[in-house]
Amino acid sequence: MSPSAGWVRTRLWEIIPLFVLLEERCRSGNGPTMNAILAIHGSPRRGGNTSTLLNRAIEGARGGGAEVEEVVLRDLKMSPCLELYGCKKTGRCVIRDDFQELCDKLVNCRGLMLASPIFFYAVSAHTKILMDRCQSLWVRKYWIDGVPFGERRGSRKGLFISAGATRGKKLFDGVLLSIRYFFDALDVEVWRTLLYRGLDLEGDVLSHPDYLEEAFRTGQELARAVLGTDKEPG
Repeated sequence: MSPSAGWVRTRLWEIIPLFVLLEERCRSGNGPTMNAILAIHGSPRRGGNTSTLLNRAIEGARGGGAEVEEVVLRDLKMSPCLELYGCKKTGRCVIRDDFQELCDKLVNCRGLMLASPIFFYAVSAHTKILMDRCQSLWVRKYWIDGVPFGERRGSRKGLFISAGATRGKKLFDGVLLSIRYFFDALDVEVWRTLLYRGLDLEGDVLSHPDYLEEAFRTGQELARAVLGTDKEPG
């Protein structure tokens, strides 16, 4: 055996235990897990109505035993989709920014919470940028993996929370279509939506404790659904 071959063999025996340790950490919950709920704040305003509602849902989910990781989109440096279609090769967006890490979290979470206020009958600009960047996941699912259109793989569940200032009958029609197809690209079921009209100024939702309680209960229910503790025994 040449000296170089012996060196490679020694290095391999040093590296293999590290991979084993990493796998054990992932299984034990000290690394990335599939038990986590990812909660995404899509509002440009801190402490706004949708963020307040999402915070209550997060409290409920954590109280229900789920691990919840929060992401605030306004804190991220994330370019809009530039339609480069570099993702056609691997299904991975080629723009290097904060989306890359968030994309991994979206793919690996078991449950998803997304909250955005209404802007012109659509989601916030921050949320729309995220949705458009996930075109890469749509490409991976339907072009690369060849999944039949509309078919969902797995059983991941998603909650969408939104609030708008007006009380129009069609206030949420457009945004719900966008969320439906966005969640489809993620292989996430639109499990529940919480939609509230007449909330505009910061703090308006505090005058509606029933909305906050509903968000809390829904978070608990999502945790049970994600963890599988909502099923009847037997």
